[in-house]
Amino acid sequence: MIRVLLADDQALIRAGFRALLEAEDDMAVVAEAADGRQAVELARTHRPDVALVDVQMPVMNGIEATRRIAADPELAGVHVVILTNYGLDEYVYDALRAGAGGFLVKDTDPADMLQGVRTAARGDALLSPSITRRLIGEYLARRPRPAADALAVLTNREREVLALVARGMSNDEIAAHMVISPTTAKTHVSRAMTKLHARDRAQLVVLAYESGLVTPRP
Repeated sequence: MIRVLLADDQALIRAGFRALLEAEDDMAVVAEAADGRQAVELARTHRPDVALVDVQMPVMNGIEATRRIAADPELAGVHVVILTNYGLDEYVYDALRAGAGGFLVKDTDPADMLQGVRTAARGDALLSPSITRRLIGEYLARRPRPAADALAVLTNREREVLALVARGMSNDEIAAHMVISPTTAKTHVSRAMTKLHARDRAQLVVLAYESGLVTPRP
């Protein structure tokens, strides 16, 4: 059973998401928050598998709430998905940097929304390669890029794997591309996450683009 926390200051939106999620046999809404601070508190109380967090909320916005959840070692199993009305914007980028595993636009098709929750619950990055390239490319065009030295801790093999993760490949696809076993591919990904202090694959993707290892394509 996938346990979900809903965080949105609009009760009607929470009710809609609750109805959608609880109609599924494998999902249950364990708590609802009307602001970011409450979202953090409820995440600590209920330890959900997925937290659907709105960006624009009173008291504490969704980005700060995401940052606090991601920074708490006891909440390592909570996968934050940002909900936004606006699609690609710097709020989404900041949320990914803060530790969100992906984002969903609120008017996403219900079937895609449900699949997104399941994807997040598995710990996979909820980001398509094309959306990621556009988002990060537009954002980095407006801000200085951090030094590539951030990747100095990685071996050449790990850097290669990181680049493939950023291209949207799964562990099985990485294994086939590099002619290694899926277990070895998974090990390389895990080591890269540990060395770069990345919470999940979404943060690996962001770091790969930020460092210049992967360049956004038109």
